[in-house]
Formats: sequence, structure tokens, C-alpha cells
Amino acid sequence: MGIFSRFRDIIHSNINAMLDKAEDPEKLIRLMIQEMEETLVELKADCARTMAQAAKSGRELAAVRDRAARWGDKAELALDKGREDLAREALLEKRGLEARADVLAGEQAAIEGMVAAYREDMAKLEEKLASAKERQRTLLHRHMRATGKKRVRDDLSRVDSTEALLRFEEFESRIERLEAEAELAGPAAVRRPAEGESLEARFDRLAADEDVERELARIKARRGGGE
Repeated sequence: MGIFSRFRDIIHSNINAMLDKAEDPEKLIRLMIQEMEETLVELKADCARTMAQAAKSGRELAAVRDRAARWGDKAELALDKGREDLAREALLEKRGLEARADVLAGEQAAIEGMVAAYREDMAKLEEKLASAKERQRTLLHRHMRATGKKRVRDDLSRVDSTEALLRFEEFESRIERLEAEAELAGPAAVRRPAEGESLEARFDRLAADEDVERELARIKARRGGGE
């Protein structure tokens, strides 16, 4: 069973109120639009049939009026020929056709009124359908924004975790560097050749150390001799 029973229920319904109370407004608006579109198809089919009936009735009315006019012409011809009796019979035929034409004209007016009503109903339904589709677009945009916000929050959460991990690793590396510096600066630290230092540079450094020791010994000897 559909959301609406027929056209009048759709036209008099408060779509926004129904959606605001719905547990799943997106599903409900889809069902509403589906039923509106199906009802609109039915209205258009009924209108098309009524328009075809109006065209047929119009052709029949025109034919009856044409026949009545021809019987009027025959009545005049009979009078011109001195045949009043034939003229009278022709006028009787004309009167019967005119009565038939009046009936057809009434039917034609009623059918045209139905066509006008169908057109008005279709216009109202199309307006209601456009409003429903606009509300559907609004719901879709809200859903997309909500989904986007959730995705951004999830991304930020992952980024925060990654940044925290990087900060921890950086802090750990800094501690390792400090430990290495403390080990090298300690009294028991053993001097090691600098990484990449050539053999010649190492011997030059040894020679420089010996020069320093000799200079130190001269200073001590001078200071001792002066005492």
C-alpha cells in the first residue's frame, strides 16, 4: 500500500510534517516521490483519453450542425420550388439535428471541463512533486555533509594518532642522542677515531698529542727550576 491513496491525499498532505516525524525520512521521501510520479502518469493517461474523447465529440458535433444547416438549405429550396410540404419536412429534420447538436454541445462542454480539471490537477501534482524532490535534495545534501564531517573527524583522529607516534619517536631519538653524548663525555670514555677519519689524519693527531706533552713537560721543568 502506498504512502498516499490517490491524488487528493497527495495534494492535501503535509510532506514536511510527515518527513519530520519519520524514522527514515530519506526512504519515506523516495516512496512519496515514487507514488507521486505514478499518480502523475495515471493523470496524464486519463487526461489524454479525455482529450481524445473531446476531439471525437467535437467532430460529431460539427457533423450534426453541418447536416442541420444542409436541411435548412433544402427547406429553402423546396419553398422556392413551391413544395411547402417538403420544406416542412426538411425543417423537422433540421430541428431534430439541432436538438441533437445541443445535447452534443453540452457533452462537449463537460468533457472540455474535465480536460481543464485534469490539467489543473497535473499542474498541482507537478508542483507538489517538485517540492518533494527539492526536499529530497536537501536531505541528500545534509546526509552528504554529515558523512563528510564524520570522515573528516575520522581522518583527524588518525592524523592525531600518527602525530603522537611521530612525536614519541622523535623524543625517543633525542634521548638516545643524549645517552650517546653522555657516554662519550664520561671519564671512562675511550677515544675512538672519528668516523671516516683517514689513517694519516690519525697519525697527525698522535704527533700533535706528543707535541702537547713535550710542551707541558718544559713548562713543568721551568717552573721546577725556578723554585
